This record gives sequence, C-alpha cells and structure tokens, in this order.
Amino acid sequence: MISAVAEMYNLHPQTLRLYEREGLLIPSRSQGNTRLYTQEDLRRLEIILKLTRELGVNLAGTEIILNMRDRMEEMQKEMRAFIEYVRQRLEMAPPSESDETAENALVHVPPRFLTRPRARQG
Repeated sequence: MISAVAEMYNLHPQTLRLYEREGLLIPSRSQGNTRLYTQEDLRRLEIILKLTRELGVNLAGTEIILNMRDRMEEMQKEMRAFIEYVRQRLEMAPPSESDETAENALVHVPPRFLTRPRARQG
C-alpha cells in the first residue's frame, strides 16, 4: 500500500503519486482501487530514488534512463533466447565432414599495427 511504501522509503505519499502520474512507477490496483506494490515495483522505486536523490537526475532524465534500462533488459532476453536457439540447432545438426576439418583450421594471425597517415606535403 502507498502509506507503507512511503514510510519504508521515507517519502511523502504525494511523491509516489507523482511518480505514478509521470509513468515512472505503475503499481497494480486491488478491487478497491488500492495501490499494490510488487517487489519489482520496489526495485524500480529504489532505482528512481538513487537517480533523483544521489545522482541529482530530474524526472525527465530518470524516465529516459528507466526506458533505456527496460529496453536493454528486453534486448538481453532476446539475445539469450537467440543463443539458446542456435545452441539447440547446433546440437540437433548431424556432424559433417567440414566440422572435422574446421576443428583444426585455426591459424595464428599476428595483430596489425595502426600507423598514423603521413601529413601531405604541399
């Protein structure tokens, strides 16, 4: 409930309502329309408080950062799913002749050194 969360984080309930109006925090609601905060909501609130209190980020900046974090998490999930898909496909694929030869095909390539371009002489 909003009063318990406000007390737990030393906030005024209006601050939590502001975060909700700004779309930073969206708690679920009970049948009686009481705000219910999940563990995920509380973790998100802690990030909001760290950004605003400790790092001095305004609410617009906080919104951008939270959106970027959410997008990064989505991308990580997609990447893990893709890696798992590739792993499963590789396990299902029958071994081929090229697999045996490719195993020994590793060749040492010395690193290339970057050089600065020479200045044009005019």
